[in-house]
Amino acid sequence: MSSKLSDKDITTSNALINDDSAPTVSVFVGGTSGVGKFTIEALVRTGASTRIYLVGRKSSKERMETFIKEQHTINPKAEIVWVEGEVSLLADSKRVCDVIKAKESRLDLLFLSAGYASLGGREETSEGLEVTQVLEYYSRMLFVQELMPLLKKAEAGRVVTVLGGGLEKVRSLDVDDLGLKKPGNFSPFKAQGHFLTMMTLHLEKLSKENPDVTFVHSWPGWVNTGNVDRRAGPLGFFMNFLFTFIVKPLIRILSMSNETSGQRHLFESTSAYYGGNGIPWKGNAGVNTMGEHGNGVFLVNFRGNTSTNEKMLPVLREKALEKVWEHTQEVFRPYLEG
Repeated sequence: MSSKLSDKDITTSNALINDDSAPTVSVFVGGTSGVGKFTIEALVRTGASTRIYLVGRKSSKERMETFIKEQHTINPKAEIVWVEGEVSLLADSKRVCDVIKAKESRLDLLFLSAGYASLGGREETSEGLEVTQVLEYYSRMLFVQELMPLLKKAEAGRVVTVLGGGLEKVRSLDVDDLGLKKPGNFSPFKAQGHFLTMMTLHLEKLSKENPDVTFVHSWPGWVNTGNVDRRAGPLGFFMNFLFTFIVKPLIRILSMSNETSGQRHLFESTSAYYGGNGIPWKGNAGVNTMGEHGNGVFLVNFRGNTSTNEKMLPVLREKALEKVWEHTQEVFRPYLEG
């Protein structure tokens, strides 16, 4: 059994982060806004010496240059390195990984939060993949696989991916159409459950092969990330009305503060509550998907507590884990050959 966390537990742990315990090198994919950006701000404000690679689109560069200067003023020991990349394309995601591997020999933290709300129909990239599935699954898992050699060289390599850990459901996953390509099979509401379930299964496979690395699949709860303003696909009158006058106001009312989100995800990125060699944790630690303490895959809710999702995952492992893995490697193959 794991301890129930309070915000005081989290901020107390984060206050212990220093030059020796902070991630020496981290990569943030999706850190130009929302949860990723809030977490960078929380890490910088620890005052620790750290180097952060911030991956983002060309259109974000000017805005992020201002952000980087602001963060350097707050903490001159924090170095933020801008890496331009279009992570909705797997070819460019692979290129960004190669850039980072050429510069670093180890990686302490890989933080993945790219994505935006898919509220319309299926929208494909030039590579023939659905854009939200690339951002929220394929590209993220490509980063994990490609940067795994660096993560394994760190003393406490950790992957944090922000989507929906603990919300996996058997009925959410279409094992016969993992790319959601069949006519009429893609819908915004189906897609999220499908992607997050694929992600947990893929992480479990990676965890078995890389037992020294910690994997956190985080469900962030209500956070005003701006994703509904970066939605994909055209919307009809009803959907526009729904999101403009109902969903967006609800998000503003119910969302936790940016600072709270940043503190909670910094805790997920650094604390030994989730295994590894992070900031020491006293008392009962979180449990991974196998119901054990120590490294593995941790499904984490918006308060930082862990879940084993024991009703769904055993069935999903048997029914779909290998299919998800094989499908994903097939998608990756053109970008990894040679």
